[in-house]
Amino acid sequence: MAGLVVSPHPLATAAGQAVLERGGNAAEAAIATGAVLAVVLPHFCGLGGDGVWMLADRDGSQTAILGIGQAPRMLPDLPATLPLRGPGSMLTTACLVDGWDQLLQFGQTHWQGGMSFADLVAPAIEHARAGVPASASQSFWRDFRREEWPGWPGFADIFATDHLHQPQLAEILTLLAEDGPRSFYTGRAGQRVAQGLDAAGSPLAAGDLASTSARQAAPLSLRYRDLTLLAPPWPTQGMTTLQIMGILDRFDIAATTGANRLHLLIEAVKQAFLDRGEIADPDTTPVSDALSSSWLDARAAAIRPEAALPWPHRYQHGDTVFFAVCDGAGRSVSALQSTYFDWGSGVVVGDTGILWQNRGAAFATDAAHPNCIAPGKRPFYTLNPGIALKDGAPHLLYGTQGADGQPQTLARILTALIDDGMSPAEALSAPRFLLGRTFSDSRDSVKIEASMPRDQIEALTALGHELAELPALSPIFGCAGVIRLGAGLTGAHDPRG
Repeated sequence: MAGLVVSPHPLATAAGQAVLERGGNAAEAAIATGAVLAVVLPHFCGLGGDGVWMLADRDGSQTAILGIGQAPRMLPDLPATLPLRGPGSMLTTACLVDGWDQLLQFGQTHWQGGMSFADLVAPAIEHARAGVPASASQSFWRDFRREEWPGWPGFADIFATDHLHQPQLAEILTLLAEDGPRSFYTGRAGQRVAQGLDAAGSPLAAGDLASTSARQAAPLSLRYRDLTLLAPPWPTQGMTTLQIMGILDRFDIAATTGANRLHLLIEAVKQAFLDRGEIADPDTTPVSDALSSSWLDARAAAIRPEAALPWPHRYQHGDTVFFAVCDGAGRSVSALQSTYFDWGSGVVVGDTGILWQNRGAAFATDAAHPNCIAPGKRPFYTLNPGIALKDGAPHLLYGTQGADGQPQTLARILTALIDDGMSPAEALSAPRFLLGRTFSDSRDSVKIEASMPRDQIEALTALGHELAELPALSPIFGCAGVIRLGAGLTGAHDPRG
């Protein structure tokens, strides 16, 4: 078998699978998949956003590529509360394209890659030029924001339709195919992007684009049962996901079922999230040692099996796209691409057809906060795709959409996969919870899917959890994906997509 691709859109999956069938490696297939997703799922990701990629192979290579844009070098006067939409929210550069460039170079250097960037983005160019039907997900989020988007510059002409036709975006992608990915930052494409940013009123300038570069870093790691879990380092919340799993490793999860299992997962999330506010750009903030055995022991000991603890946490929003690729040699990529909120800043950049992200809204403005905005700084980042190794080789590729919900959903899925032995499809279909506020519910309650058994709902209430039921398979609970490597390849993407 050539390999396997899972993504939330069939056209993106097909583009990646075609690369594998032509002999391409996982990094090359991930670029093709991600490029199509940037065209067909514009409400969640695009050239105006960022990406995080986790890479691993059977030879022991393990790398995180952090395609995270930075704040402008010349910051404007900022309000105490940063805008969530519009030009004032366009406070970080877009690093997705440079992430693709570094992904391509990694595949060439380490995985014998030989395909060109132009070949890999060709399907994305064709879909942008010819047009595609709007996905059900896009229609949902377009209708959900129908009171807002009439005021977003350039939005309605491109996205307020059931047929997504993006000729301007096709032109930019064609320039990247002809000139190379760095053209987005310093070449012909970059000139159009910089002009569009200036016309929109963003503080980002051509020099900020030119200084934008993805970074490669060693992943964080944690032992869970007989696997090693890998997560991207700061400024992502990969540490939080590993903290939750490290706390759970101190309990017999397989023997803990029903409401008791859910209670334990919810309480482990609370313990890990107590420290999530420390995460910030490691260039400006010392990295804490919150994966040590002593830290995890103390957090596990704080969980009360008979009662729920309070949830003192500031809500973070965000929407992303997860996909994963493994090739026939076991080389693996687990990835997330994002423009932060659904539809990002809402602003189309000039004549490029690119929606710019609003990731800068994730910054704090309190000078004492670790995540306070500063020139050239990267914000706290919710994206944290993961890879689990078994005997040093990739065994599980996983990740999900959903900001605060990402570590929570991953804990639910990983315990189902590892402790319960579920298949990827079974683990993804199981009822979920989401602790804390959402954009549609400001209460710090535990959102649960209505498919949760009634006796478990009653038992959680008795333990002191404030519950709020939402429809089964609601998009609120994220859109996850899993590939399992072993005796064979199995994979699935979320029915909530």
